[in-house]
Amino acid sequence: MQMDFLQSYLNLLFCQAWALQSLAVPMDATTSGTPAIQYHNIPDQPITAIIVAPVPTFQRNQRHCFGESTPGEFPLAASPSIVLHATCSFFRQPANFAPDYQLSISELAALDMCQKRAIFKPMTEAERQDLKQKCGGSWKLVLRFLLAGEACCRRENSQAIAGPGHSIAVTSKGVVYSFGSNSSGQLGHGTTEEEWRPRPIRSLQGIRIIQAAAGAGRTMLISDAGQVYAFGKDSFGEAEYGVQGTKLVTSPQLVESLKNIFVVQAAIGNFFTAVLSREGRVYTFSWGNDARLGHHTEPNDVEPHPLLGALENIPVVQIAAGYCYLLALACQPSGMAVYSVGCGLGGKLGHGSRTDEKHPRLIEQFQLLNLQPVVVAAGAWHAAVVGQDGRVCTWGWGRYGCLGHGNEECESVPKVVQALNDVKAIHVATGDYTTFVVSEDGDVYSFGCGESASLGHNAIADGQGNRHANVLTPQLVTSLKQVNERVVQISLTNSIYWNAHTFALTESGKLYAFGAGDKGQLGIELVNNQTERGNPERVDIDLS
Repeated sequence: MQMDFLQSYLNLLFCQAWALQSLAVPMDATTSGTPAIQYHNIPDQPITAIIVAPVPTFQRNQRHCFGESTPGEFPLAASPSIVLHATCSFFRQPANFAPDYQLSISELAALDMCQKRAIFKPMTEAERQDLKQKCGGSWKLVLRFLLAGEACCRRENSQAIAGPGHSIAVTSKGVVYSFGSNSSGQLGHGTTEEEWRPRPIRSLQGIRIIQAAAGAGRTMLISDAGQVYAFGKDSFGEAEYGVQGTKLVTSPQLVESLKNIFVVQAAIGNFFTAVLSREGRVYTFSWGNDARLGHHTEPNDVEPHPLLGALENIPVVQIAAGYCYLLALACQPSGMAVYSVGCGLGGKLGHGSRTDEKHPRLIEQFQLLNLQPVVVAAGAWHAAVVGQDGRVCTWGWGRYGCLGHGNEECESVPKVVQALNDVKAIHVATGDYTTFVVSEDGDVYSFGCGESASLGHNAIADGQGNRHANVLTPQLVTSLKQVNERVVQISLTNSIYWNAHTFALTESGKLYAFGAGDKGQLGIELVNNQTERGNPERVDIDLS
């Protein structure tokens, strides 16, 4: 991506240099050839001198490229629109840009890069224009929106999801593997039997999957065509409702109610599900009774409802779901911002109180911290954000030290984790009272609840005692550093009803697992009546 941008930028610099020269030399704006240069008695002096302080002696009568002008001449006093037209016709060719005198060169460069993005390519012209207006009327803002989504969601890349008792892994080619608990058919193999080793979902052959989400007894997959497949408990409200008569779906089924929405991400929270369209619109299912998410629904409601309020006309690049609340990373013309909606217990909405929000509300604290959010994560009762400068903020219920501030106190507004001041973070993941941070060097830090050894700190091996101990401030996960692989993604269980496990995905596509494994969710065989794994162990699967 950086090389593409650099090449386009260099090409455009070349174009702009020629455009400046066109103010001083004659050009033929009607042919593709370059005529012999005619200087019209212009003295030998820098172009800037001509532009800033033209000498009246050499001022020509205004001519136009069309009409009575002589072919081969380009007047010094030509109108800006004609100059731009000539520039677009001739000097954008090295950058392979089509002529368009209504767009600046930088806008054309941004549009060209947008057209190379996987999400943007299949859009109709009308959809592209709608997205442009929603982003603020600029292709540069559209490009920022597209790149932000790719950066925080790993779209088009491999992915591993540590769900509640079961796991989903997606290769870079779009093949899906599942393993672990399968009591509701959430593995998608057509049965309800547990799987202790990664097994490909055969019924998805020919469908390329780019995103996955896992909840209690439920799995959702998103294809590169924007279609959503779901299996497991047939309820978007999850098992917490205890819906009577909920049927089980043991193999992937297309979600009919989303057929006309091009979906790029799904998030399964407690009592509700949310999806994000490629245009940046958020839709939710269930948990809307009493208008908790701005609309009224029932637990078994299968119709998507657009999230109303402040985000109706602001594109969202990432969503994250926790216990009865939703976070949305939005792309505003002024920069990136985070909105929250839902249950405010523990201060997890980030507004300085524990009040519920029925409509999305901007978290204003990031402006006060001068922090541009780029990644957002929603744990069960706490949340975290990574800023563009690498700072990490956490807020919500601080039980077991999951906020990393050295105590177990709640924080009702985002607070910078001071212990990570010397670390430039690029990724954050949150679970049930646990938090992981990945640095740009590939180092991994964790803190919070040490139950099930899901933090990766094998204190027994280090001679420090209990590996289940809670960690109140970020600690380097040395066991992951020993694998000599650069970690790019962490996923951990985000449910208060299951013992947690953790995945670490490396740059080369290797997957390491640790934590609870009593249902086969680690993808590793446990021996001697073990129920967990303290040290990261390689899962026999290649996600590259």
